[in-house]
Amino acid sequence: MGKRKLGFGFMRLPLLDRHDDGSVDIELVKQMVDAYIERGFTYFDTAWNYCNGMSECAIKEAVVDRYPRNAFTVTTKLPSFMLACAEDRDRIFNEQLKKTGAGFFDYYFLHDTNEDTLKTFNKFDCFAWLKEKKAQGLVKNIGFSYHDTAELLDQLLTENPEIDVVQLQINYLDWENVTVQSRKCYEVAARHGKPVFVMEPAKGGTLARVPNDVETMFKEHEPEMSVPSWAIRFAASLDHVQMVLSGMSDLEQVLDNTSYMSDFTPLTEEEIQMCHKAADMINSTIAVPCTGCSYCVPTCPMNIPIPKYFALYNANLQEIEGKSWTAQTLYYTHLREVFGKASDCVKCGKCESMCPQHLPIRTYMEDVAEHFEK
Repeated sequence: MGKRKLGFGFMRLPLLDRHDDGSVDIELVKQMVDAYIERGFTYFDTAWNYCNGMSECAIKEAVVDRYPRNAFTVTTKLPSFMLACAEDRDRIFNEQLKKTGAGFFDYYFLHDTNEDTLKTFNKFDCFAWLKEKKAQGLVKNIGFSYHDTAELLDQLLTENPEIDVVQLQINYLDWENVTVQSRKCYEVAARHGKPVFVMEPAKGGTLARVPNDVETMFKEHEPEMSVPSWAIRFAASLDHVQMVLSGMSDLEQVLDNTSYMSDFTPLTEEEIQMCHKAADMINSTIAVPCTGCSYCVPTCPMNIPIPKYFALYNANLQEIEGKSWTAQTLYYTHLREVFGKASDCVKCGKCESMCPQHLPIRTYMEDVAEHFEK
């Protein structure tokens, strides 16, 4: 893996059709991969359901088929929602080996581990199964990505000391969030001596498009540094963080991220306090703390593009008050011609059962409908 802390997340890849999450622009992805590897970075993260099931295939085409196996590391994950019996573990794993062409996985995680998915993972003895895969040499390191309380994390690491690494949602906006518990979960992992891999350091793009007063504060301190660099560097500055994932979706993001992470310098205490101040400023303006992971979308019987609507809603609330027309309103009108509109929500709750942030999506959908459809 090397000493470089920046990981390439294959979750938000560039698309040929913005309405089709599976339409990966593989030629652009190849350019992004080449730039990333040329700058000395090696870590690629994917999962079964990313990009509507096409992310693991994109890893094969853009990375595995084009570089020697010792030039990169690959992580993928076991999805709980695909498990109906114990045999599904190997069936899915073998399919992932085929889709990625990787031969083996440098890291393999139980995906989105929380109180609910843990019932499935325990039912099919998935922690013991992980150890078997490692013993067979098909996996080099085992772990889990995690979205729940620090208390449950402590219990899991106590019961499963063989876990090599934990992937946590850490960013300066969620550092003290009572639901996400970034700080508390990080401290638990550190206490157990587990290396931490960070997901959602920029919170699905939220910390790349901050309010003007936050951007001004950052730019006055470091004019040459991009706004998202503060989010990436905040996470990378933590002592027990070994890898920070960025779901890069264009070449510009790759070039920017690699520019400051190639020779990474941790934030000073003053700069860390600036990030905490930024969090307070952002929290006063954001309505829906959605990261845009899209786990909710495939479960929606009404085909509502939930994260897209939340992003438009958040952005529209930050517009100048009294503005007669906004781009977000136009985008919403276009999207509702292709997908279900917010008011089509039937309140089934399937989306909420998949949400790593435990958001009250049904309630927020009412707000979105009221905002854009009145």
